[in-house]
Amino acid sequence: MLSTQDVTDRLKHAGILPTQQRLMIAHVLFSRDQHLSADQVMQYVNDDKDHVSKATVYNTLGLFASKGLVREVIVDPTRVFYDPNTSNHHHFYNVDTGELRDIEASELAIESLPELPQGTKCEGVDVIIRVRNDTEMH
Repeated sequence: MLSTQDVTDRLKHAGILPTQQRLMIAHVLFSRDQHLSADQVMQYVNDDKDHVSKATVYNTLGLFASKGLVREVIVDPTRVFYDPNTSNHHHFYNVDTGELRDIEASELAIESLPELPQGTKCEGVDVIIRVRNDTEMH
């Protein structure tokens, strides 16, 4: 379990002012090894007596992503997850259950990339393998 000091240090190290609301959001994100949507983060944060607005949650998640504290995993235009695991890895996304699961980078071989557009460089490769529950399994 992360202490408030651990979370405060992580935010400061990223150059983020550790306000009370940011600390609450960071604690939800970093104390679990899971992928959460903004609505799920808001639900966890607001389970206590405190109230954090939707705008604050979205703005804070955007800030954390821009500072490299979390990865945004966009599984479709309406579903974005925030992943506290910022190491190089990929994901399985179950379209039936909405579950997002990590795939270690070493489990997926990407042998080559197409030629990049002129004047650009590769920042990373994110693979999302979409799966469905097999209803024919016995």
